[in-house]
Amino acid sequence: MEILKFKQEFRTETGSLLPELEIAFNTYGDLNRTADNVIWVCHALTANSDVEAWWPGMVGKGLLFDPGKYFIVCANVLGSCYGTTGPASVNPATGKPWLRDFPLITVRDLVNIHKILRKQLCIKKIHTILGASIGGYQALEYAIMFPDLIERLIVLASGTKQTPWALAFSESMRLAMEADQTFMANEPEGGKKGLKAARSIALISYRTVAAYNQTQAEDDDEKLTSFKAASYQAYQGDKLVKRFNPWSYWCLTCLSDTHNIGRHRGGIIKALGKIKAEVLCVGIKSDLLFPTEEQKLIAEHAENAEYFEIDSFYGHDGFLIETGIVTDVVSKFWEKTANKI
Repeated sequence: MEILKFKQEFRTETGSLLPELEIAFNTYGDLNRTADNVIWVCHALTANSDVEAWWPGMVGKGLLFDPGKYFIVCANVLGSCYGTTGPASVNPATGKPWLRDFPLITVRDLVNIHKILRKQLCIKKIHTILGASIGGYQALEYAIMFPDLIERLIVLASGTKQTPWALAFSESMRLAMEADQTFMANEPEGGKKGLKAARSIALISYRTVAAYNQTQAEDDDEKLTSFKAASYQAYQGDKLVKRFNPWSYWCLTCLSDTHNIGRHRGGIIKALGKIKAEVLCVGIKSDLLFPTEEQKLIAEHAENAEYFEIDSFYGHDGFLIETGIVTDVVSKFWEKTANKI
């Protein structure tokens, strides 16, 4: 991981001022002579810039994102706790962590932050930008904000705006965090119980009824307590608490809720019309959080767009697990669009 230190002020979409920035990023491979072999990966909610770690089977020699062919870039998002400026960072004005005083940020802010990095890396064209979940939010915004820069856009298990269904999950997670008094007291080491509860809520949207009923099934019909499903929720909550910051989690759920590509653009359909890239939309049939109608909407109204559906047992998490299918469909998309650009 590398850190770009940006010693200038950054004004957010809502008008808040960040006195300076740090942007964490990973790169794999080398930029070619024409600076146009870039694969830009946008990560999801609690991931980081190390694509190789959180998306195994995708980056490496002979894999889809082959560093011998491409210059692969992934930048950690603003508001995270993995190196880029966020609520756990020190506010230069106070000398203390921002915590809940960190300003509301939007998906468009993420794109503008990463534009700073792109210019630093001397990238002239992006061969493909892709993202899943809120990574898809970023990729969509990038293709709308900088249509002449992006040659191909791949959106996996994502949508054009945060739906009321997804908003309900976000608010439920925040309510769980607010129930933790240490979080509300802005204690730097607090908020852990609230984060654990919030993660448990999120997990329900990431998998399917069938997946839970199969993987957490009991083999003891006499049991009255200590169920597998309960243990699984607690275990996964504890895992996130060990690696993530509660205030970053709060910040990023609020960020997700801001997503609406139609805002100040005359609506979603007009916004999609601004995209010049070749577009691939990938839906997951069993996805409860981002139903396939959301990806089909993009494919229907963006020019030069196509839709592919994955029939996965794993729900929303299928984009992380079905790497063989993702590799195949993206490879075919690249072949099909090679002579169009």
